[in-house]
Amino acid sequence: MPVDTRPQVLVFNRKMANEEFDDIVSEIRHFATGARDLTSLEEFTVGILAGRLPGYDWVGFYMLDPNDQNVLVLGPYRGAPTEHTRIPVSEGICGAAIAAGETVIIDDVSSDPRYLACSIETRSEIVVPIWARGKIVGEIDVDSHTLNAFTADDRKFLEDCAEVLGKFLEQLNT
Repeated sequence: MPVDTRPQVLVFNRKMANEEFDDIVSEIRHFATGARDLTSLEEFTVGILAGRLPGYDWVGFYMLDPNDQNVLVLGPYRGAPTEHTRIPVSEGICGAAIAAGETVIIDDVSSDPRYLACSIETRSEIVVPIWARGKIVGEIDVDSHTLNAFTADDRKFLEDCAEVLGKFLEQLNT
C-alpha cells in the first residue's frame, strides 16, 4: 500500500517558504541600514518580493499623500501597469486596510465588492499597512493570480517587511 506523503511535502514547502521569508526580511533590513531614501528602499523591496516569491504577481507601495491624508499615491511597484495611481482611502481593499488599521486578505477578489480591478488575472490580494510614529503612513499591496494565495505566514512576513519600512521612516525624521 503506497504511503501518502502529501502532508510531509506541504510541511516541507511551508518550512522552505518561512526560511525564504526570514532571508528576505533580513535582506530588506540590511538594505535599510544604508538606504539613501524611502524610494530606494521601496524599489529594493518590490524587486526582491516580486523576483523571489512565486505568486506575488503584483507588488507595490501606496503611501498617504502628505498634502492630502485621504488619498493613497502609488509608489514603486512590479507587475502589470495600473490605472490606480491615486486611491481615495474610502475605496478599494487598500482603503479598507487604512480604515481597519490592519492587514486585509482577500482570498477571491471577484467576491469582494470593494476590489478595484487592476488586472483581469488577479484572483487574491493582501494589503498590509505601514506604521510610523503610531500612525499609518502607507501600505504594501500584493496581488496574486492564484485564489487563496495568502496565508497567515504571508501575513506575518509582509507585516515584518512593513515594520522595517516604518522604522526606516521613523529614523529619517529623527
